[in-house]
Amino acid sequence: MFSKSCQYALQSVIYIALHSRNGGSIGLKVIADHQEIPNHFLSKILQKLVKNNILISTKGPNGGFALKQSVKNIRLMEVVEIIDGHGIFDRCGIGLKECSDANPCPIHFDYKQVKEKIKQLLSDKTLSDLIKDIEMGNSIVSYR
Repeated sequence: MFSKSCQYALQSVIYIALHSRNGGSIGLKVIADHQEIPNHFLSKILQKLVKNNILISTKGPNGGFALKQSVKNIRLMEVVEIIDGHGIFDRCGIGLKECSDANPCPIHFDYKQVKEKIKQLLSDKTLSDLIKDIEMGNSIVSYR
């Protein structure tokens, strides 16, 4: 459902939230190496998040990326909308150009319910929720 860019953005924001707690920044190379993402590709993704006030970027030898807001204030939906856009939830489940309630594809109404649940999940979940789950051992995030 999400683009590779969006998946990398979500993974990176979680990584930054987990590793920059004391006000420090995480360098692009560190993030890219630990997530096995090409530096240039990740740089474009993170700059988009900077431009949209999710991250801050500092230059220099100790520079890198950090969250601009508290983990309590960043909802996953914000990241998804920044990277994949608002229309991600309007797409047909099997890729038809013309799919709607009036002209449904074979999975339209089932897929519509799934999309609504995912939309609600992303709107409800904050980075804080994810960090708590990870710290409590309820979720696993594997970074080399």
